[in-house]
Amino acid sequence: MTWDEIEIPKELRPLMLEKAEETLLGHKNGASKQYRYGNLHIREYGDKYLVHMDKVDPRKNPLEHLIFDAPEVLVGLASGAFGGVKVASHMYKNSKKTKKDKQVSIAVGLMSSLAIGYLGYRLAKKIKNG
Repeated sequence: MTWDEIEIPKELRPLMLEKAEETLLGHKNGASKQYRYGNLHIREYGDKYLVHMDKVDPRKNPLEHLIFDAPEVLVGLASGAFGGVKVASHMYKNSKKTKKDKQVSIAVGLMSSLAIGYLGYRLAKKIKNG
């Protein structure tokens, strides 16, 4: 749970989800289901709900949602793309430039982009959450 979420125990007060829509958008964080109602993001767990307000509804403007509510995703994507390209080009420049060298460089670049992107995401998330 982050500092901006409200925890609502299910036994204390069942949350009415009549107008909320179940969604795949957002980090589930171990929730069984998640819902959206405008900017309200609701995660359902076995014994509770965790609820928070997003600044932007991702169903209406996904890019603004990433910028204002989930910048760590953008950092992860950017660092993965940049790092993967750098690794692949460095490997290829230092090779004999055969077709196989090109394929290996691309494969290593893709693998390293996943690792670098994940590290960028985790670091940005840690900074964001304090």
